[in-house]
Amino acid sequence: MVVIRLSRGGSKARPFFNIVVSDKRVRRDGRFIERIGFYNPIAVESEEGLRIAQDRLTYWKSVGAQASPTVERLIKQAAKKAA
Repeated sequence: MVVIRLSRGGSKARPFFNIVVSDKRVRRDGRFIERIGFYNPIAVESEEGLRIAQDRLTYWKSVGAQASPTVERLIKQAAKKAA
């Protein structure tokens, strides 16, 4: 099964997450199919904290990819910010 989930990057105490499409059996920070956005939980107001490529998200959901609960929350947050 294909999932849309977060992949952690950054350093200790400074997390940064890529929103990636990957196979469910691959480990969290392992190989992925496509990077469709990022999430920076410690971004200050002048920095962009969340970006999701909506066209790629729509494509992957149309072919059956499941989003993790956290990514679903971020998708709703991005849609609310865009509106």
